[in-house]
Amino acid sequence: MATPRTDPLTHEVVELIGAVVARYHEEYEDAAAGHNLTGAQARLLGLLSLEPLPMRRIAERLKCEPSNVTGIVDRLEARGLVERRADPDDRRVKLAATTPEGQATARRLRASLDFAREPLAALSPADRTTLRDLLRRMLATDPAN
Repeated sequence: MATPRTDPLTHEVVELIGAVVARYHEEYEDAAAGHNLTGAQARLLGLLSLEPLPMRRIAERLKCEPSNVTGIVDRLEARGLVERRADPDDRRVKLAATTPEGQATARRLRASLDFAREPLAALSPADRTTLRDLLRRMLATDPAN
């Protein structure tokens, strides 16, 4: 079966997206290390800083196995950054949630990520909105599609 060919513009866009992703991951890993966290721990902490979540939902969002999430939560809990608590809607379900120190660490981590902020700051609000909308369409998360 023949390999489908892409036009030069599509190829360039794919390459640019790859470069952005690689640069973001590199900076994210460096920022996480600056807070004595692995990249996975930092991503989980950032996710939980938005809202407490059950392990299954964390695994879905991080695209990993629930057993991996348990280990990461265990390590963050040992550092006092995360705690487990009962879900107020269903006491059988345990939620992982940030502690006040975990919230503070997540804020410092976000503040240390310059890569996304600096290039995006050079774009106008209209350009950032267009970029956001295009990315949502690419990921099929835009409710308008």
